[in-house]
Order: sequence, then structure tokens, then C-alpha cells
Amino acid sequence: MRSFIGITGRKTIRATDHLLKLCALACRIVLVVSRGGREGKLMVRRIVTEQIYFTAVQALAVIVPVALLTGSMILLQVSKVSVQYNFSRTAIVLIIRELGPIVTALVVILRTATAVTIEIGYMRVLGELEAIELNGIDPMRIVFGPRLVGLTTALVCLFVVFDVVAIAGGYVAVWMLTRIPLDNFMNQIIKSLTPTDLIVGLIKAVSFGLVITSTCLQRGFEVGKRINAVPMATSKAAVESFLYCMVINVFVSLVFYI
Repeated sequence: MRSFIGITGRKTIRATDHLLKLCALACRIVLVVSRGGREGKLMVRRIVTEQIYFTAVQALAVIVPVALLTGSMILLQVSKVSVQYNFSRTAIVLIIRELGPIVTALVVILRTATAVTIEIGYMRVLGELEAIELNGIDPMRIVFGPRLVGLTTALVCLFVVFDVVAIAGGYVAVWMLTRIPLDNFMNQIIKSLTPTDLIVGLIKAVSFGLVITSTCLQRGFEVGKRINAVPMATSKAAVESFLYCMVINVFVSLVFYI
């Protein structure tokens, strides 16, 4: 019994310490980014642009088919039990509020977050972060900050793309495969869409971007000089990021639903 309590206590302390480190890292990066500065402006902009291009633009080939399949599946199932007005409202709640942010986050985790962890891990192993710091440049501004801004911005953009494609694709699927009259479906979607729906989706998307980037950067930095620790850190970063996103998703939904 004492052994079980001791193990549980140690794991709880380690988990709490890790969460505090993530929060501290995220706050420090946001503070550095908000302060700005003239040094390395062109480099920072280039890295942000490259991160957005890699995370958002190149991911369109993945997010668009996923959105089409998800939207079609959801709207086909909902159309069997909903009248037209409830149909549009249900589509908004399921796609924009719930599935849109979490599916987008999952795509970003599998495609980009792992790459960020590997990149930071190898930079740590090869001593590149220390070299940047020895040159009088803050790695938080040149390395960590651009990735946080780029990945979060890209995730928000992908969230918008997912919602638009899912609703449009679902509309086409229902129109082709059922006899439900959808003459005013898009008008009903616009009328049913409230500012709260958009706020909930954007809050989730921004929160997911912050927590995914912070987790990947922290795990990559913890690699130290052990090159064989990079795969394990990458796996942990992906699993933790998805878990944190699920918790945030449920928490934000409860706050706005209750």
C-alpha cells in the first residue's frame, strides 16, 4: 500500500512539474514574441513564413480529403433524424464547435508537431541552440517564438478551411445521396451561426496551437545530448499534445455549454 502511494505521489509530482514547465515555457515565448525587437527580424519572418507554409499550405492535401469525408459522414447521419433548421444547427455544433478544432489539431500533431520535436531535438543534440545563445541571440526569439507563431497561425487557418470544406462537402453529399430539400441549407447555416460558435472554435484552435507547440518544444529541448532519445521524445510529444487538446476541448465546451 505504501509502495503504491509512493509511486502515485512521485508520478503526480513529475506530472505537475512537467505541466508547470510547459506553462512557463509558453508564457516566456509569448512574452518574448510580444516584446518584439529589431535583431533578426528578417530571419524571424522567414521562419514564421516557412512554418506556416509547411504546416498549413502543404497540409491542404491532407486536411481537405479529411474534411470532405468527415462532413459528408456527419451530415448524412444527421440528415436522417433532423429537420432542416435543426439539421443546420446540428451541423454547426458538431463541425465548427467540436470536430473541426480537434480533427485539425490531430492532423497538425501527426504531420507537423512530430517534425518540430525532431528538429529541436537534433538542434539540442548538435549544440546548435547553445551556439545561437553564445552568439548573443536569444533562442526563444529566433527558434522557439517563430515556431509558436507559425504553427498556431497555421492551425487557425486549417481550422477555417476544415469547417468550410466539411460543410460544403457534406451539403453536396446529402444533396446527391438523399431526397432532403436543401434549397435554403446555406442560408440556414448562416442564420444559425452565432458569434459564440466562432469564438468557441477560435479559442480551441488558438489553445491547441499554443499547447501543441509548447509540448513539442519542451520535449525536444529535454533530449539533451542523447540522440537515441529523439524518437522517444517525439512519441511522447505527439501523445501528450493530443491528450492536452482533448482536455482543453472538453473544458472549453463545458464552459460555453453550461
